[in-house]
Amino acid sequence: MSDSEQAVGSRLPITREAESELAREREADHFHDECGVFGIHGHDEAAHITYLGLYALQHRGQESCGIVASNGGEHMAHRAMGLVADIFGAKTLNRLKGRHAIGHVRYSTAGESLLRNAQPICANTDGGPVAIAHNGNLVNAHAIRHELEGRGAIFGSTSDSEAILHLLARSREEAMEDRFIDAISRVKGAFSLILLTEDAMIAARDPSGFRPLSLGRLDGAWVLASETCALDLIGAKFERDIEPGEVVVIRRGRLRSLRPMDRSAEERFCIFEYIYFARPDSNLMSRNVYAFRKELGRTLAREFPVPADMVVPVLDSGTAAALGYAEEEGIPYETALIRNHYVRRTFIEPAQSIRNFGVKVKHNAIRSFLEGKRIVLVDDSIVRGTTLVKIVAMLRTAGAREVHVRISSPPTIGPCHYGIDTPTQDELIAWNHTNEEIREIIGADSLGYLTQSGLRNAAKHELKRGICDGCFSGEYPIPVESEREVPQLSLFRAIEDEPETS
Repeated sequence: MSDSEQAVGSRLPITREAESELAREREADHFHDECGVFGIHGHDEAAHITYLGLYALQHRGQESCGIVASNGGEHMAHRAMGLVADIFGAKTLNRLKGRHAIGHVRYSTAGESLLRNAQPICANTDGGPVAIAHNGNLVNAHAIRHELEGRGAIFGSTSDSEAILHLLARSREEAMEDRFIDAISRVKGAFSLILLTEDAMIAARDPSGFRPLSLGRLDGAWVLASETCALDLIGAKFERDIEPGEVVVIRRGRLRSLRPMDRSAEERFCIFEYIYFARPDSNLMSRNVYAFRKELGRTLAREFPVPADMVVPVLDSGTAAALGYAEEEGIPYETALIRNHYVRRTFIEPAQSIRNFGVKVKHNAIRSFLEGKRIVLVDDSIVRGTTLVKIVAMLRTAGAREVHVRISSPPTIGPCHYGIDTPTQDELIAWNHTNEEIREIIGADSLGYLTQSGLRNAAKHELKRGICDGCFSGEYPIPVESEREVPQLSLFRAIEDEPETS
């Protein structure tokens, strides 16, 4: 340790483990984006385009990222813990040669947050090298893993996605797309998948269509992405969404659509993609996310109006809904709560002499706008409620006379089993408390959640095809099979704690 590091350490005595724990506490009161996938087939700058695509999808996962490129004969891969812009420099991207590539950004929903679980996951099979990128969560992954381990399979990660590769490698089908179909026919749950072989890119969505996957074209190349915002960044033309239960095979510039899986009678697209996860500039199922969120705010205003001087969003999650609320009520919209966008997920905190330090690092209130005012504070959801307690207190400290909290989704009463990292049911504040109790806990003058009927009215377009709202209703379309504890593979932890560098 250098002298300067020792000096800092003497003033701020915090261990790496304690720092990580503080970071976990700050992150615990939020839903976490699941994962994002991207692929391009037939472009001279495939790896560079994939880098840009992942950059646009960074909001879907910030723990790890990876790119695998194929030159038609071999795969070249680079994966690391961290953000896309920090991991992939020009030197690294230049090493990923080939006209085909897939990429992945990850937040762990199944499996530990370690480099071994970063994707795309690669393997050598008797049919050649393959790499897979997965968005979603398999509800029977533990049962499949137990079965495969009993037949001699050795897993290198704790990710549920690896089970698909094992099933593919063991398939007796000859063509790689048939092996892929054979593998995904065994799994249940949510999956939007991209598989890269030596010369082909194969993609699929589960029959219920939980997670998004869009198809585009760029200079004759085919592009796949979790959201249309990634297509916009690279200048690709949106063609269509991959349909639930569909498999597309792209080889030698041609796309072939297969329907090997029975499409569910009713789709189950995750409504939280609209409420929180997707970028506002993305289109999901032909509807713009930003416009949807504004409509939620308008509906919320009609359901829970209140005399107030201004509407203030919790940035950035409540922005669009707050605008909709303000427009419907004719109340001024003000960003009187400022967010610091340059906060990293970990940083050294001072001693407890600075109260509520964590929330102050991320948010600060503008006293001159708030003093003596009646505030409507809008956010998209309440998870544990700990962050909102501090934000309401911050607004009152800045002089707000009244703080009325409005939430643009119904109370969250259950976890997600299909690819969103949510707390256990007992940790969800709405599961354990009534609305009035939550109002008292967060210190608000009033609290209004969007009703279930209000959400369904705003989502009329989506309901024609079907949505999953299990986290609000407690009704889960696919039962979760009993889970067997997955080994933690701690033997390799020491060599993978440090991130790779480009």
